[in-house]
Amino acid sequence: MAFVKKSMTGMKDILPKEMELREYLLGIIQSSYKSYGFNRIETPALEDISNLTGGQGGDNEKLIFKILKRGEKLNLETAQKENDLVDAGLRYDLTVPLARYYANNSDKLISPFKSLQIGSVWRAERPQKGRFRQFTQCDIDILGDATNAAEIELILATTEVLSKLCPKNKFTLRINDRNILSALVKASGIEEKDMSAVFIILDKLDKIGIEGVKKELTELGIDKEKVENYIAIINKLESSTDNKFKLEFIRENTKEFLPDDCIDGLLTIINVVEECKTADFNIIFDASLVRGMGYYTGTIFEVSMEGFSGSVAGGGRYDKMIGKFTGNDTAACGFSIGFERIITILMDAGFKIPDESKKIAFLYEKNIDAAVLTNILKEAAALREAGNIVLVSKMNKNKKFQKEGLEKQGYAEFKEFYREALK
Repeated sequence: MAFVKKSMTGMKDILPKEMELREYLLGIIQSSYKSYGFNRIETPALEDISNLTGGQGGDNEKLIFKILKRGEKLNLETAQKENDLVDAGLRYDLTVPLARYYANNSDKLISPFKSLQIGSVWRAERPQKGRFRQFTQCDIDILGDATNAAEIELILATTEVLSKLCPKNKFTLRINDRNILSALVKASGIEEKDMSAVFIILDKLDKIGIEGVKKELTELGIDKEKVENYIAIINKLESSTDNKFKLEFIRENTKEFLPDDCIDGLLTIINVVEECKTADFNIIFDASLVRGMGYYTGTIFEVSMEGFSGSVAGGGRYDKMIGKFTGNDTAACGFSIGFERIITILMDAGFKIPDESKKIAFLYEKNIDAAVLTNILKEAAALREAGNIVLVSKMNKNKKFQKEGLEKQGYAEFKEFYREALK
């Protein structure tokens, strides 16, 4: 049986041109986040299946690549349920592994701890443009800070990075709070047991419109008057672009269900970010922003960018997750960049890496004399020492085609070497 040369569905081989772009962008991300004091860490690709299926990941828990038990632990004959066969899974994001990492290592870390993670995650979803089954996430998180200074710094750092990665693309940051989402549902008279289902429907507002939301809420079996109350509130909020007006409207209409410090906190975040931002973007309070992860407990945010239909970054506060490992809740907030989506935007735009280094190709003929090869390698080393990129490679029969390929990779200067007899 012949081997299959094509990569698995939803995964891809990365060619040199894209790899060069990825490394360039990752360099910007790392240096920028490190300038804010974030510490690079790494967690394993595999996590205990109980951590991944604890109800924190929303619909992503349905997309886990699960790993069978090994050796004597795997007994197909006696297995009665999935847990008899599975004990681990590939991580679907970097947040759950970070919570476990912090719970396991907090005694060795400073507090608050500022984490930077860059790594692959896996989800068994339907592949489409900019969305793969294996993809890279770039996360920053602040653990141990319950103040809104954490949200402010995460937003400032991430928007600064995005402006460096895609300087020509306009973007917008939308912000909300899970407590506001809950308060609006309660203020409409909708029962708490229906809250999760309401959030799922509201999250589709951009796709199905307000009438679609109304229709699906009614089909859910919610009382018609309560649906009308909820839709009236959402319509009122959607009709304005004034952040302060919208938040004050919510304060006035949810007094029984929402403490003032929630509204004041969001206003502080918005106002301080507007004053301190180094990137050019709009920040908008969006009462329909939900974010699907089950672990969010407070502020949530998401970035949409010109040139891509979905979000390119998102995050929020998840103060209850670490406590599931330790028994003691720890304040936590994070922001993640969808790296593959940034790659898609830039490659579609024909982005070229600004490179001040000179790229030189030394091409030598087959069976060249060892003494000549020695001189070639010494000359190349000296040029590299001076800051150039120097490729030393055997000359192909079709030299013209070889040079054209190297020119596409940015090589602008060529030097050819032949056997002594041909000089």
